[in-house]
Amino acid sequence: MEETFQSGKGLAGLDEHQVRRYASWSRGVTLAMLAHAFLAAVRADEYARHPAPDTLIPLTCNEIQRLFITLVIRPDHDTAHRLGWSHWRRRHQTRSQASHYRRQATQP
Repeated sequence: MEETFQSGKGLAGLDEHQVRRYASWSRGVTLAMLAHAFLAAVRADEYARHPAPDTLIPLTCNEIQRLFITLVIRPDHDTAHRLGWSHWRRRHQTRSQASHYRRQATQP
């Protein structure tokens, strides 16, 4: 539960609201939770339908948020450019994770 709340604060802005009235707090929290639920549902659907190859980590909520913002909200560059960066970042994270696990396995 705590991890979900922490993720909602970081990804969906759950902690970025000043409480003045119950109605505004309720709307803000509802929108933040809806945004987080959207990210989690997209991640679960993507993981179920298109599992990541061994060379890439699965799409995370953070990466889906980044792609959504750069492709839908503020499309500064073309789609191929942004998807290429996402692919590079996920491939780099896979290598870093493997290196970390190898190093942890060799330590006493």
